[in-house]
Amino acid sequence: MTSEAPPFWWEKPDWRVLALSPVSAIYGMVAGRRMRHAPRDKIAAPVLCVGNFTVGGSGKTPVAIALAKQARRMQLTPGFLSRGHGGTFAKPHVVDVHHDAAKHVGDEPLLLAEHAPVAVTANRAAGARLLMEEHGCDFLIMDDGFQSARIHIDYALVVVDARFGIGNGRVIPGGPLRAKVVDQLVFTSGLLKMGEGSAADTVVRQAARAGRPIFLAHVEPASPARFIGGRFLAFAGIGHPEKFFDTVRGVGGEVALSRAFPDHHFYAADELADLAVLAEREGLRLVTTAKDAVRLRHGPAPAGFLDQLDVLDIDAVFELDHVPERIIGETLDAWRLRKLRMSSS
Repeated sequence: MTSEAPPFWWEKPDWRVLALSPVSAIYGMVAGRRMRHAPRDKIAAPVLCVGNFTVGGSGKTPVAIALAKQARRMQLTPGFLSRGHGGTFAKPHVVDVHHDAAKHVGDEPLLLAEHAPVAVTANRAAGARLLMEEHGCDFLIMDDGFQSARIHIDYALVVVDARFGIGNGRVIPGGPLRAKVVDQLVFTSGLLKMGEGSAADTVVRQAARAGRPIFLAHVEPASPARFIGGRFLAFAGIGHPEKFFDTVRGVGGEVALSRAFPDHHFYAADELADLAVLAEREGLRLVTTAKDAVRLRHGPAPAGFLDQLDVLDIDAVFELDHVPERIIGETLDAWRLRKLRMSSS
C-alpha cells in the first residue's frame, strides 16, 4: 500500500482547494467532533502520543525513538503502540524484527522495534494491554494516533516540520490537515518544531497563543563520515523525499541522481534492478533511508542489491537536552493525576 500527497497541498491555495472546500468543511467538522466526543479507554499506564497535524512525514518516528531512549534512562520500560501502515494482522501483534516483513506490520514499526516492543493494531487499548501484560511495559508511546481518539492520552506531543509546516492550511481533501488546527490544539500538550525553515511559524504562533510550550529539534545522521565525498544515486519512498536528498548533501555527499517514490512504497523487482543498473552505469553509490531499507530487507531485491546499498540512519536531537526528560516527566505527572481522579470517583 502506498500513498502520495497531492503537490497542491503544499502550495498556495488555488482553484482545486476552492472546489474541494465543501468536502473539506464536512471532513473537518466530523474530525473535530470525533476528537471532542469519542470515548477514550483509560489505560493503566502513562500514554505519550507523538503525532502531527497533517498527513505525511514530519519526523515523528525518530522523535518517538529518542523519547523511548530517555524513558529507559529514567528506569522505565517503554513500549510502542502503532497502527502499522499497510499492516495485515487482524489481532494485536508484537513485532518480531527477525521474522516480520514490512508488508505485514508496516515499515515504521520495524524501526521502532529495534528500540522497544511494538504492538501493531488499530485497537490501541488491546495493544496497550498486550504490551503491559506480556512484555512488562510501564510507559506507552503512541506513534501517531493523535486524532483517532481511541485511548486516553496523558501527553500529546505534536511534531511540525519546519520546512513544510501545515501546507496550504486546509483540511483533507483540500489540504494535508487531518482536522482544523484550532480543534487539534485543544488536545495538544506541546508542539515540537522539527528542522530548519519558516513554514511552521504560523502554527507555532497559534500554539504559543494557546499557551502550549514550543520545543525545537532537528535530525542528525548517525554516522556521517562514510558519506563525505561520495557520489550517490539517492532514492526514497517517504513523505518528503527531498528532505532526505538534502540530508545526504548536508553530510558532504553529492546527489548526482535522485529518484522519489510515494510514501511507504513497496519496491518492485524491476524498479530495484533499474536503480542498480543506473548506479553502476554512472559510477554511483546507492543510498536510501532506514525506513526504505526495512521494506527492502524482505522484498524482491536483486541478488547483491542490499550489499551495495548505503543506508543513512538519522537521530532526532532536541535543541535543549532536558526537554525529553521534561516531556516524560509531565506525562507521568498527568498519569498520576488521572489515577488520583479515577480512585476518588
